[in-house]
Amino acid sequence: MPASLDRTLRQFRLLEREDKMQALLGWSKKLEPLPDRFASLDRSAFTVPECQTRVDIFPERRDDGTIHFYADVNARQSPTVAAVLAITFAAVNDQPPSVTLALPSDFVRLLMQDIGLGARESGLSAMITRLTRFAAQSDSTASA
Repeated sequence: MPASLDRTLRQFRLLEREDKMQALLGWSKKLEPLPDRFASLDRSAFTVPECQTRVDIFPERRDDGTIHFYADVNARQSPTVAAVLAITFAAVNDQPPSVTLALPSDFVRLLMQDIGLGARESGLSAMITRLTRFAAQSDSTASA
């Protein structure tokens, strides 16, 4: 697991429910805006259909072999989605695909523990699955 993600999870475990909700709100404001170059793309390959909220995730492989993710989501309307993405992106952006592939499968459950947003967990987990799929494709492309 990326060290920054481990730190964030440890911090969240120490917080009460209301403090976790405030922390998520703070994180939602840190989600990087979608660059204009992605605005005109066909989004069908980037949409996470399992999410209740419309979210599109765009991977960008850098020349140095690292990967950077961007997301298009209405952070004001869906702060939890934006927060989970911001927390995840802080750990995996500008890292080799192997860092994304090392995300624990139960990451969303660990992060959302004790918050009471179980209905959102499926869509949030689908976002992480999408990131790891993009990273695996990027990693296999680099190996070829």
